[in-house]
Amino acid sequence: MVTKKFWRQGEPYVWATSLALSLILFMTFLLFYVVLANGVMVFWPKKVTLATLTDGGHLLGEVIQEEKNPATGKKRVQFKIGNRDLYGLDFKWVDEASVRSFSLPPDIYVLERQEHGNFYGSLQELRIPGLVLPADKKESLQAALDAILPQRAEVAEIDRQIAILNRQVESNNNKLARLRYHKQEKTPVAAALQEEAKNIKAEFDRLVVLLGSKRAIVSANEAVMVDAGGQEKIIALANIVRCYQPNSMSWLEKCSYYGKRLGELLFAEPRESNTEGGLFPAIFGTIMLILLMSILSFPVGVIAGIYLREYAKDGYLVKMVRIAVNNLAGIPSIVYGIFGLGFFVYGVGGQIDQLFFPEMLPTPTFGTGGILWASLTLGLLTVPVVIVATEEALGAIPPGIREGSQALAATKFQTLTRILLPIASPGILTGFILAMARAAGEVAPLMITGVVKLAPALPLDGSFPYLHLDRKFMHLGFHIYDIGFQSPNVEAAKPMVYVTTLLLILIVLIMTSTAIHLRNKMRERFSVADL
Repeated sequence: MVTKKFWRQGEPYVWATSLALSLILFMTFLLFYVVLANGVMVFWPKKVTLATLTDGGHLLGEVIQEEKNPATGKKRVQFKIGNRDLYGLDFKWVDEASVRSFSLPPDIYVLERQEHGNFYGSLQELRIPGLVLPADKKESLQAALDAILPQRAEVAEIDRQIAILNRQVESNNNKLARLRYHKQEKTPVAAALQEEAKNIKAEFDRLVVLLGSKRAIVSANEAVMVDAGGQEKIIALANIVRCYQPNSMSWLEKCSYYGKRLGELLFAEPRESNTEGGLFPAIFGTIMLILLMSILSFPVGVIAGIYLREYAKDGYLVKMVRIAVNNLAGIPSIVYGIFGLGFFVYGVGGQIDQLFFPEMLPTPTFGTGGILWASLTLGLLTVPVVIVATEEALGAIPPGIREGSQALAATKFQTLTRILLPIASPGILTGFILAMARAAGEVAPLMITGVVKLAPALPLDGSFPYLHLDRKFMHLGFHIYDIGFQSPNVEAAKPMVYVTTLLLILIVLIMTSTAIHLRNKMRERFSVADL
């Protein structure tokens, strides 16, 4: 009897629900812990260990992990040895039994380079014409890098000017193509554009020659480094991003280095096939994609939900629409990507090119992937969630509120806009939060509607018309996929995978937390109990 009462009251279901919730929370915190533990300390400078082997050889690098060798059953150590241009690999396993001793030489340098990864070794000589350097080797390499900073800044400025000229050439060519398409290539306007093109080309050639001479001057500054085995390597100082000696750094110096790496991550562009450097283009593209998706999908979803709940008459057609909306939420995202490619890119984008950019064909302008089509595709993917949330939020309002409003001579539209929507806004925002969180992590639809490995320019910049919706873009989710599964050196890319994953999680948490805060404010202001 007691057992029947126990089951009848539903106690097992309560405990099962609690257990399921506990498991979900545990797995969520475990996931976040794994990403946090592997991502936070990526930029902290690690000690560089010198291993003296029993055969007389030496191995220099960072100790990454230790484990038992499955072949011999003995302990082995994985070193990140760097020096890819010398050894052809970044990592090497060494059995601990084959190591005579470990040491931490204080004079060892770590050079972060534009290409070929890190270099681990000691400084032998600096070759910088006409520059007096400190006698202390520890200060001389950093002083040399600081001394050529003005030259590197000049090279960067010339590169920037060449990029501006390239944009001007592209704009000029587009205008000339339009004139040729309309049979106006012999007009004074066309002549002026052709003259401008000649001036741009002359300036471009001058800058290219100047850039070559400046780069030759910068490339003449070299550092002669020596690896653990005594092999010399000449490295151009222009190829060195930064240098440091981790074995002799103080705690404050390590914190300063960590801060610089974080700043580079957030505001610099990627390098080394996206496995090093910054993530600013991907961060910018992710946030802009979510904002555009929200602007395009949220109003449509809310209006559709309002119509289905407040204006549509119950019938066979409305039931079919509701069933379709509910089923759309379960369709795989790649299907939306195929639809976006066929309808938006080739369909709508192709028609736009035919109407407004015929002179550019067969080269597409909007008839190819871009951030606009990717945003519309994600908007279609998330709009069913907003529709359902809007319907449910409006349906949860007691009928007496509608009746009381209409009894006071308010129209249906006034009741909707001044009473029902404010009360339902917290529930509507809940659907929007779920839609935004899902869209932030979607990658499959983006791969065929506009995302790329490396975007040459941002969709939003200082050149007219400032917002370039036809441009391709970078995305943190695709960046994770690219460096985690498409990189030729997956082991070297693994730290950046964790960093990018952590950054994507933080962006989603910040945006959803902001939306949740606004929802709670609206819930306090438009509570049904206060009406």
